Amino acid sequence: MITVAMQSVSKMFGGHLIFEDLSLEIKEGETVGLVGPNGCGKTTIFKLIAGLEDVDNGAIHLKKGTNVGYLAQIPEYQEDKTVQEVLELAFDEVKNIEVEMKKLEQEMATSNDAILDRILIQYGALQEQFTRLGGYEADAEIKAVANGLSLSALLNNSFALLSGGEKTKVSLGLLLLQKPELLLLDEPTNHLDVSAIEWLEQYIKHYSGTTIVISHDRYFLDEVVTSVYELEDGIIQMYEKHNYSEYVKAKEQSLLEEFAAYKEQQKVIKKMKEAIRRLRQWAHEGDNEKFYKKANSMQKALDRMEKIKRPILERNAINLQFDMTDRSGKDVFVFKDVCKSYDNKQLFNNVSFVVWHKDRVAIVGNNGTGKSTLLKMISESVKADSGYAHVGSNVKIGYLSQTSPFTDESQTIIDAFRDEVYVTEGEARQILAKFLFYGGTVFKKTSGLSGGERMRLRLAQLMYQDINTLVLDEPTNHLDIQSREVLEEALNEFDGTIFAVSHDRYFLNKLFTRILWLENESVVEYIGNYDEAKLKKIQLTNEQPTRQRVEIQQTKTQNNHQKQRTNRQCSQDNIEKQIEDLELKIEKIAEDMLNMQNLQILVELQAKKENLTKECEDLYRKLVEA
Repeated sequence: MITVAMQSVSKMFGGHLIFEDLSLEIKEGETVGLVGPNGCGKTTIFKLIAGLEDVDNGAIHLKKGTNVGYLAQIPEYQEDKTVQEVLELAFDEVKNIEVEMKKLEQEMATSNDAILDRILIQYGALQEQFTRLGGYEADAEIKAVANGLSLSALLNNSFALLSGGEKTKVSLGLLLLQKPELLLLDEPTNHLDVSAIEWLEQYIKHYSGTTIVISHDRYFLDEVVTSVYELEDGIIQMYEKHNYSEYVKAKEQSLLEEFAAYKEQQKVIKKMKEAIRRLRQWAHEGDNEKFYKKANSMQKALDRMEKIKRPILERNAINLQFDMTDRSGKDVFVFKDVCKSYDNKQLFNNVSFVVWHKDRVAIVGNNGTGKSTLLKMISESVKADSGYAHVGSNVKIGYLSQTSPFTDESQTIIDAFRDEVYVTEGEARQILAKFLFYGGTVFKKTSGLSGGERMRLRLAQLMYQDINTLVLDEPTNHLDIQSREVLEEALNEFDGTIFAVSHDRYFLNKLFTRILWLENESVVEYIGNYDEAKLKKIQLTNEQPTRQRVEIQQTKTQNNHQKQRTNRQCSQDNIEKQIEDLELKIEKIAEDMLNMQNLQILVELQAKKENLTKECEDLYRKLVEA
């Protein structure tokens, strides 16, 4: 049975045609992924289906009795309404029935036999309705959704005082609890950490209704969708019984076949045009009416031919290529016994790890565990409570954060770019065009940029700076799928070190070879991409009971270990002092080299600097092992 159908629908917005004569059908129980570049009209389709906007032409049909669930904007509630109370709104009807049942229970206690039978009949009908609507499971369902979306800690908080991201999560939770027959989810993984996304995937897989999902999260689409509908240039192409990865392969094959058919038709058209030209020439030279008729007949056939549109194999995409600089030292980042807390909440305790030259290291973990805080320690915008985070020698860092702020938000795109990259206006415009900032758009104010545009501008600045290390905080946020893929290609070509925080599992699988999993105030390192790390993490969790028994036995030897730790601390202090002395010497040599004109002495100073730097790196390794 068809849940929703769009028939020859057209829609304009602000004088711009979004799509025309668009038709689609979605069957009951399907989970469809609606994909396409930013601005192609995906959200408009949702608003049309939800009845929030009217079609200009055509019609939309919903199965009789279908209620549509769609979060168009964050609703407002009374200031004293808690998150728990907002989630309970999904069971308003159940709560009203429960109130009526309690009234009848009180009447039953005081009623005589003459009216008791009537009350029992009423109570039985209400109880049946209460059961059918899930009244007995309501509290358990609210708890399950709150746990799954990491909302448990917020249940007693005022909804009005939550951040925008937290409000979005609560509103998503309410939408899921309402269980509409048709569920429209627009970027549902935004503001969710990995564990919440994986819970949502399982929820949708077992959802009894029909679901349409707009998402740039390719891993999420692979996990949940049963079909992919692609909207591009106002045309919808349906790939039924395909997840996202299968759709990509099918689309690529389809484009290749279309291009082959287009080239073949172009050959036929070329031959026909040449034949028509010759016939007309012969007709003119020989004044032959027969040749004229033959040429006109062929021209009519050519005009009637249904022309195959040349398929676009590659859309306009960000053109990324990093300018390379000299390499960093071997030890890029050294974290040793780092502790940090905020507002009496311990984020991490005695965290130690090293990021080496050319490493691809990603930090994953739930929201609030301190992932971004670790990155900020590298720039020293956040200090450790104890321990230290050290940046190695000759490490030149390029930062890309999820907020991507600019120094002056009143500046234009081109001015903000030239603040970081010293080029002429003409050169700046050429570079910005590679990042899809064309013509007059370079004079747009940075304050008015979307999240995706801000990310593109920041990437443009990074590409042309003298860096050998990238520190990325959720770099794929706000980017559409095509831009994410281009970013991945550029990062894959980057010859330096990448240290990132991300919850984009597709991105993590494609680029990273070490995963630092941050939880329970500590970091556990896994060699491999995200999927490999997750598998090893599950295996370790299953082995935990056995490990706990071993730990109990090991407790007996802790006194001896304490003595050893005391000795190690003395050794660490000594190593730290040596490192400090060496770094001062390296800095002094670097200053001398800047002022040195004698080539022979300059070569000697460079060799001395390299030797001292190697000694320093060796000491850092000893410090981590100590």
